[in-house]
Amino acid sequence: MSVKENLDRVMDSIAAACKAADRNPEEVKIIAVTKYVSIDRAAEAVDAGIIDLGENRDEGLVEKWGHLGDKAVWHYIGTLQTRKVKNVIDKISYLHSLDRLSLAKEVDKRAASPVNCLIQVNVSGEESKHGLEPDSVLDFVRQLSEFHNIRVAGLMTMAPHTDDEKVLRNCFRKLKTLQQEVQELKLDYAPCSELSMGMSNDYQVAVEEGATMVRIGTALVGK
Repeated sequence: MSVKENLDRVMDSIAAACKAADRNPEEVKIIAVTKYVSIDRAAEAVDAGIIDLGENRDEGLVEKWGHLGDKAVWHYIGTLQTRKVKNVIDKISYLHSLDRLSLAKEVDKRAASPVNCLIQVNVSGEESKHGLEPDSVLDFVRQLSEFHNIRVAGLMTMAPHTDDEKVLRNCFRKLKTLQQEVQELKLDYAPCSELSMGMSNDYQVAVEEGATMVRIGTALVGK
């Protein structure tokens, strides 16, 4: 299937989810996760009208950025090693995986201007997943006040890989509640307006629960 055909289906699904939740589909940004596909397939996504591309390895991002550059808005969605910050930080618009002060310090040092960061939260508590424990998020946000190049744009999580809708909703609702708690701090550097949650297998549920960014790979660009 072409990316355009896949995109039409995904957009229809998002529209249906937004209707069920009384939301505007324009509130939801589709990020095409291109980490497993070729540069040509990523370019096809851009040609289909997707401007937001997500990569989870610095090598992959640098390679695709070299070909597509400012034709896309770049999201780094994987765990970023501190020593690799310098490779990507001035190529990306969003970092979806801020989860430790050492990373914040390096981003702050290397970035030429403030970076939109999403704090990764391990809502499910699975050992295989990265991210802060939910109870640690507010303190972490407060600690970021010393970094002038960190802007807490929102929160990110990965739900358990399950077909159990109740489990998924519970995970996404917890992140939404955390977002509201961060917003109540009323910190200029932490507007926390974004919720990055939902992937190919669960993005409809995520949208119903308030996602503003969905990270879609297989259902959009394939493997």
